[in-house]
Amino acid sequence: MISNFIRILRPVDVLIIVFIHILSLTSIIFCTRVSVPLIVINILVSIFIVVVSRYHTSRRSNVVEKIYDWYPIPMIFFIFKEVHVIIQSLSRSDWDNFFIDIDRMIFGGDPTIWLSQYSTPLLTEILQVSYASYYFIMLAVGIELYIKKEQQKFTFAVFAIVYGFVLSYLGYLLFPAVGPRFTLHDFYSMNTDLPGLWLTNTIRDLINAGESIPKGALSAISLAQRDVFPSGHTQMTLISMYFAHRYKLKCRYIIHIFGVLLIFSTVYLRYHYVIDLVGGILFMMLTMWSAPKLIKWWERWKISTGNM
Repeated sequence: MISNFIRILRPVDVLIIVFIHILSLTSIIFCTRVSVPLIVINILVSIFIVVVSRYHTSRRSNVVEKIYDWYPIPMIFFIFKEVHVIIQSLSRSDWDNFFIDIDRMIFGGDPTIWLSQYSTPLLTEILQVSYASYYFIMLAVGIELYIKKEQQKFTFAVFAIVYGFVLSYLGYLLFPAVGPRFTLHDFYSMNTDLPGLWLTNTIRDLINAGESIPKGALSAISLAQRDVFPSGHTQMTLISMYFAHRYKLKCRYIIHIFGVLLIFSTVYLRYHYVIDLVGGILFMMLTMWSAPKLIKWWERWKISTGNM
């Protein structure tokens, strides 16, 4: 039974199951209040993954196949929210002052403040739209590979993307921080200090909502997700650019243009310190170096288990 259970799971399935249970264990051991609903949900999610994997291998269904191929993508946001719950329950101090000191040591000042003198509504509009493209760049990579029926490449890209997110979430757990829009600038004055043209305010509100800050929140900093180091936007954008270039995707030129603008926008729009971008680059390198090794290790483990 154990070998059959192992044989049906892909590396991405194992990664998600293991990580959500690490979060459950973290809640039990370290949090002042254990989140029972979180633990129950994680058990149910694990059962769902096993059932979908089992059904996919035993019966062919277009609907199940698409769920099987694409379910890891919404899981990224689901786990992101779980990490937020865990960080809030840990009640740890933020690391912003440490990151600010590093930036000042390197640049002799605060890059977000220095960039403010060059801001214009048009530039802000372009960069805010580019920042939001983060949510579509990775999908573009997956969709093109899926349409081309490049299943092996698609499976590897999905694993690497989910794995990259998991590594960045570990960074958030270890080094919680809110970013310069809260510490070096007035969060509530963003729309007047850094105005755009047409879409900027709406995009900001949507991004804030995705980071657990509803519009009109009185204490935004206490609600905000601690998701600064490493810069997931930098890390995952570079991973998407890597796949677009490596697999010579048709959308690679658009991805490269938006990717460069997006990475610059993380500091210009005051979401990140520069040291976060350095962390994002290092985490991207770690992701792409170790992802193939983990997949090979899992495949060897499945073979050895099946022979037992």
